[in-house]
Amino acid sequence: MLTTAEARAAILSAMPTLDAESTALGEANGRVLRQVICAERDQPPFDRVMMDGIAIAFADFDNAPRQFPIQATQAAGDVALDLQPGHCIEIMTGASLPLNADCIIPVERISVADRIATVAADYTAEPHQFIHARASDHAAGAELLTPGKTISPLDIAIIASCGITDLEVSRRPVIRVISTGNELVPAGKQIAPHQVRMSNGPAMQAMLSAHGFSDCAHDHLVDEPDLMRARIAEHLGSADVLILSGGVSMGKADYVPEVLADLGVKVLFHRVSQRPGKPMWFGMGPDGQAVFALPGNPVSALVCCRQYVIAALQAASSMTAQAPEFASLAADIRFVPDLTCFQPVRLLSSAAGQVLAMPVRTNTSGDFTALSATDGYVELARGQDDYAAGTPVFLHRW
Repeated sequence: MLTTAEARAAILSAMPTLDAESTALGEANGRVLRQVICAERDQPPFDRVMMDGIAIAFADFDNAPRQFPIQATQAAGDVALDLQPGHCIEIMTGASLPLNADCIIPVERISVADRIATVAADYTAEPHQFIHARASDHAAGAELLTPGKTISPLDIAIIASCGITDLEVSRRPVIRVISTGNELVPAGKQIAPHQVRMSNGPAMQAMLSAHGFSDCAHDHLVDEPDLMRARIAEHLGSADVLILSGGVSMGKADYVPEVLADLGVKVLFHRVSQRPGKPMWFGMGPDGQAVFALPGNPVSALVCCRQYVIAALQAASSMTAQAPEFASLAADIRFVPDLTCFQPVRLLSSAAGQVLAMPVRTNTSGDFTALSATDGYVELARGQDDYAAGTPVFLHRW
């Protein structure tokens, strides 16, 4: 039985890298960047005025009365004017700095009468004030974004500023989530007393979508080996990743490992020393498909999906690995089994700005209703029974 670290390492080393593809800028949010984004021009591309007011030569302010004839008005987008000695130019925020000007006086500190701007008597100006100098953010050709970055709305602004309309991103993986079990009934269908509602599949679809993996369809298979073999074969033929839920333990009706073996899926491991989710199974299909067979208990399935499947998809997408996140336990925890414990938690913050993880007890690994009050789970290493409040632990947000 593998440790959690060994299981994660085995999965990441087996995952193939997804190809890159071109996408339009308007469709790039949330995708993983696969090219270097370089600045098209200096930023700002000119000395940019930062305040509405008047543009002057500081030497005129320093050596002469505080009155300046208004030579002209220049708005953002206008060609920069040539300032005449002793004069001022009415200027707008975002405009290019007029030639020969090197100081902006805010509009709130001037008065205008008969086309003459008078600076308030108590106002002290400085050279180069309220001027965003050319190339002070970055120079033309500078690397602004690098491959592996998950593109955010803020990155869209950067890419657009570089004049790029199409860019290279990782192809979205095709994912199929398969719920197995005779007892499962989807929402909207009549249900008998001995049956249960299907929840794992829809929940995992939503989790995958929340992490940017939206090409994901769901199927339900009853516990009939021949049917399972035929349908799983179809999914293997069309998907990069299969995620099965249920049928992976040691019971007589747990057919998933047998069916996957019949279809040429090579098992890399079965069972991980963790709770919840110990029966987890992982293998690779004959054409490089990644196959995750997760336990049917909802808490186990969701923890394994977040801990292993999401990490695998991020690695396959060439996403830059995220730095570990930590939190301090907000209460004591005792966990005796010699297993890694993935404990659901609700996040709080202290007055000192510390992230605190409050354990949320689930009745069993089937008690998925308790997860709604959680923000993620913490990882408690095996080999230790007692964890005192204040202990720093690894935090995994849903």
